[in-house]
Amino acid sequence: MTRKLLLFAASIAIVLSSCCAPKPVKNDLRAPAYPLITIDPYTSAWATTDNLYDDQVKHWTGRNFPLLGTLRVDGQLYRFMGLEEAPMHAVAPISYEQNWEGAYTLDEPKEGWEKPDFNDRKWKRGEASFGTSNQPHLRTTWRTEHIWVRRQIEVDPALLKGGTLFVKYSHDDDCQIYFNGHKVVSTPFESKFDKWAEIPAEVAATAADGKIVLAAHCHNPQGRALLDMGLYRRNTGDNMMEQTAVQTAVDVQATRTIYDFTCGAVDLRLTFTAPLLLDNPELISRPVNYISYEVKSNDGANHDVAIYFEATPDWARNTPDQKCISSSYDDHTFCYAKTGTETQDILGRKGDNVRIDWGYFLMAGNKATHKASVGDKLTMRREFADRGMVEGKSEGDFLAVSSNIGTVGADAKEDYIMLGYDDIYSIRYFEEDMRPYWNRSGKSNIEKQFAAAAEDYEKLMKRCEKFDAKLMKETTEAGGKEYAELCALAYRQAIAAHKLIETPSGELAFLSKECFSNGSIGTVDVTYPSAPMFLYYNPEFAKALINFIFYYAESGKWTKPYPAHDVGTYPWANGQTYGGDMPLEESGNMVILTGAICKIENSAEYAEKHWGALTTWTNYLVENGLDPENQLCTDDFAGHWARNANLSIKSIVGIAAYADMARMAGKTAVADEYEAKAREMAAKWKKMAAQGDHYRLTFNEGDTWSMKYNLVWDKMLGYNVFDADIAPTEVAYYLTKQNEYGLPLDCRRAYTKADWIVWCATMADSQEDFQAFITPLHKFMNETVDRIPMTDWYHTNTKHHVGFRARSVVGGYYIKLLSESMK
Repeated sequence: MTRKLLLFAASIAIVLSSCCAPKPVKNDLRAPAYPLITIDPYTSAWATTDNLYDDQVKHWTGRNFPLLGTLRVDGQLYRFMGLEEAPMHAVAPISYEQNWEGAYTLDEPKEGWEKPDFNDRKWKRGEASFGTSNQPHLRTTWRTEHIWVRRQIEVDPALLKGGTLFVKYSHDDDCQIYFNGHKVVSTPFESKFDKWAEIPAEVAATAADGKIVLAAHCHNPQGRALLDMGLYRRNTGDNMMEQTAVQTAVDVQATRTIYDFTCGAVDLRLTFTAPLLLDNPELISRPVNYISYEVKSNDGANHDVAIYFEATPDWARNTPDQKCISSSYDDHTFCYAKTGTETQDILGRKGDNVRIDWGYFLMAGNKATHKASVGDKLTMRREFADRGMVEGKSEGDFLAVSSNIGTVGADAKEDYIMLGYDDIYSIRYFEEDMRPYWNRSGKSNIEKQFAAAAEDYEKLMKRCEKFDAKLMKETTEAGGKEYAELCALAYRQAIAAHKLIETPSGELAFLSKECFSNGSIGTVDVTYPSAPMFLYYNPEFAKALINFIFYYAESGKWTKPYPAHDVGTYPWANGQTYGGDMPLEESGNMVILTGAICKIENSAEYAEKHWGALTTWTNYLVENGLDPENQLCTDDFAGHWARNANLSIKSIVGIAAYADMARMAGKTAVADEYEAKAREMAAKWKKMAAQGDHYRLTFNEGDTWSMKYNLVWDKMLGYNVFDADIAPTEVAYYLTKQNEYGLPLDCRRAYTKADWIVWCATMADSQEDFQAFITPLHKFMNETVDRIPMTDWYHTNTKHHVGFRARSVVGGYYIKLLSESMK
């Protein structure tokens, strides 16, 4: 760690420890998804239902990250987390388990196509799965909007007895599946993998002769396409954890998600903690999270209590067909359950909708109170049900950590387990494989990280509680409780969408992943909206968001007169892979962010390190920024238009930022020249964009409008090159254009960007107007039916998102807090 970062960290730590801790304030937002384990873009687990036990824990991509939790009270089992998926016995497996061929057509078939006796001889034949080339296990390409598929199955009738039948399916987008002509699946417009649908007994009875037709229709109006399905049986008696606890509360704080349950005569509090405190890069990088549990009697009597946690190898593989090796072991203090793929192709996979399949996932507990086991899930569950602890060995690759807590009365008993991931190498950085920051020297290991996490546990629990309460207090004071609730939910999402490394030159690199927007790494127009949170809490992390962009240009690897869009596809940071440049967009972003860093530090030192690149990029803004050509920009969802007024604002503010940095650096003549240019361009902008009571989307498109969120920096950073009446005029007009769930991005479509809404709100002069923007955004997050980690691109007139999820740009919510701090 650099001396400057150490000093900055120390100063923040003193402030955090010395101030009086505010009282905790509960977050009442019904989150679209609740953060549970948030380590990095790969180890990122979420609850996507109101009750923690209503569905499987999910990776942010939507794939199952099964994590099961059960409390045993006086011999009774109460499942409080995840689903108990009993072993499924394949009758006719899904394609990645066994190839299968079906009949299909891309043309709408005649009525009755789903019936068993329908004649499909004229249909084409193809092997599953069916879909587009970017889907897993693809064998038959499907690029049209619709597909109809029939799979004929004939088995020994005995295979269908002694249990319950299920269809296992994957689809993208909406899908209907029929079992012998009876509809058993009907999905909304969504993409899901490895879903299960139970076949009702009366429907299963139609297959008494062992003959089944699974018929499916899938509709894909846009993007990726996928259809796959198989048939399975669950044996009677294999479910032991069907009874659930009763969830009584959930509370999302910045670093913690807290659940309360009633488990019969015992109350359980479960807390997921990711101590992502931005004063310390060691904590940001440490690959360990905590699950704490507290139990106490609620009836005044004593009860015998035990707890069980179970995970699957899916935490360490991209797809379920990849073989994993699991093991359990102890060291001096801890017991571990560990799993990883057999192949261990380190940094061998890149892309967007992928999960890590190298390195190792671990669960750990203090061996004085816990036992770690690996084996067959059914065997381990039965042992826990019988004995309250899992100590035996069995064949299998599931992981479990259990604890026989013992007698529990009115006085609470508490303990914790830890979950972590050892990725060995994290990032391929310009062809050099880099270790995670926590092991940058190669002298640490995952066991040492667990030991450090355990040593810091008590201290970090107190710090996280204080930090969470302080964040809620500050954000409530800045923008109201709804604003505070959104900021709390955004905190871990924004940080965990990055990976921290130390570059070969010794700089910090905090590399983002574009989650479900293309998988790029270190994208500048993702960094720009996410930066306010990092600028507020620690500008060294804001630098780490752009250090590698400067390096890319200054090393000669990138030679264009404007910054790169990205440095690769996650986790390969070998150079830009995005198909198009964003010259004005990224030039403005880089210069403005550097200006913000210098303003906060009251020093041009960081800018002077990169003065050559900043000068080149600013001159590009001067030459091209007033009246932009038809360039790609970050808001081109409805098509990119030339003469974009908001892009012009960004260019002008960038020039003003350069002038301000020059003045701080003692370059008075340069500062005067560029400030004059910025003011001249801003005056021209006002005349070119004027449209009566607002300003246009583009200079030439008549009565149009758009968010001018880039204006927020002009006043906040004290440049004031635009006339003071422009922002209030725009804000007043925006308030007449809001839909139920907020302000659209511009006049062309009803969808919006959540981050830009908060930026526009921050331009408002009154709290009343600020909250008028925030309330519809909060309402969308509270009511959306798309249960995914927060999206930033959604429809303002429906309860649905358009795309994107789990992205770091929600760090932009903190611009109001940053603005208030700079007053």
